[in-house]
Amino acid sequence: MPPDFAAQRQIMVDSQVRPNDVPTLAIQKAMRSVPREAFCPPDKAYLAYADAEVEYAPGRFMMRPRDVAKLIYATRPAAGERALAIAAPYAAAVLEAMGLSVIRCDPDSAPAGAFDVIVCEGAVSTAPPPAWIDALAPGGRLGVVVRDGRVGRAWLFQRTHDGVGSRAVFDAGPPVMRGFEAKAGFVF
Repeated sequence: MPPDFAAQRQIMVDSQVRPNDVPTLAIQKAMRSVPREAFCPPDKAYLAYADAEVEYAPGRFMMRPRDVAKLIYATRPAAGERALAIAAPYAAAVLEAMGLSVIRCDPDSAPAGAFDVIVCEGAVSTAPPPAWIDALAPGGRLGVVVRDGRVGRAWLFQRTHDGVGSRAVFDAGPPVMRGFEAKAGFVF
């Protein structure tokens, strides 16, 4: 008997998203409609709605449903805005279902532009690359996990007329993306 992914999507929203401070109905509705299993390799589709990161390509992971929902919520997306999804295939589909215009890209090739919302589903070991910050439009928000060690923190960066401010929004532990690991250094 094939898995009932529609039922699993509903359970995911009811058990992992709604109870974890994601009250926005537009996010919940989008996550109920986007087939998360479509972004998983066929042999990992059974993990699509589990409380786990799923590797969809070497060194690239979809975040846990709770974490991606909270990251999207932190950026306060609105229909009609322009979004950039960096190594974030599932988040991109959720944002599109919410009515945003989304550009998808690999983390090494973030396009120049002015984006209202930028999300990345993988962690970086230090602050996000300057190109990601430069891609923020005035008022634009970037959500990314910075992880140096076992636990990371999701950070929200926002461009204002005075520059770019940031604040930690929640703890999360997605794997650091390949190519964004901490650089080994010499220590006495």
